[in-house]
Amino acid sequence: MKINTALILCAGYGKRLNPITLKIPKPLIEINEITLLENSINFLEKLEIENIKINTYYLHSQIQNFILNNKSNSKIEILNDGNEILDTGGGILNLINRSDENDFIVLNPDTVWGDDYLETTINMMNYYFQKKVKNLLMIVNKENSFDERMKGDFSLSNEKLLKNKENNFIYTGLQIINKSLFKNEKVMPFSVTKIWDEAIKNKMLYGFESKQKFIHITDLEIYNKLVKK
Repeated sequence: MKINTALILCAGYGKRLNPITLKIPKPLIEINEITLLENSINFLEKLEIENIKINTYYLHSQIQNFILNNKSNSKIEILNDGNEILDTGGGILNLINRSDENDFIVLNPDTVWGDDYLETTINMMNYYFQKKVKNLLMIVNKENSFDERMKGDFSLSNEKLLKNKENNFIYTGLQIINKSLFKNEKVMPFSVTKIWDEAIKNKMLYGFESKQKFIHITDLEIYNKLVKK
């Protein structure tokens, strides 16, 4: 089995990168002379993802123009959140509703997705289908984070994620999710953590550990460190 569609979440304000993001949406910030969005699209294309859907809200027209002016091997569709920002959960559901697929990769563009993540992601997709899980998050140990200030989101026990005092693992910004988890939700603002918390309660949230160095554009301080490298 194969995942054919990926969702890239690009609606946010990126306030922790002000003043840069007062004029440029965070996905269009450049690291190593390439925008975060283009880097994410290139990564997905190397995974042979055929369809890419992007949600937007803040400075929507800039992202739309960027896609129109840059050729891609994938079919890319942009969907604006509408009158209000839908947050991660509402944004994912709004994109899912535009597809006949059941399983999706969901990607945050503010992680620097290098080629070293390709093998891990392929193994993760295989695991997802072999284990027949509904939600699988790529996680990394806090020790592998470029931003040493980042706190953990989860603990990992028997391949399943939970939250406790340890929380040694950070969510990298890549997950595989089945649309059935959203069957009781409506398109409105809500965080994807609502879906995760329900999955944790039912012991259905799985984690797949990445060993790569985790580079996340957390804020202006981290951005400046990366630009000066």
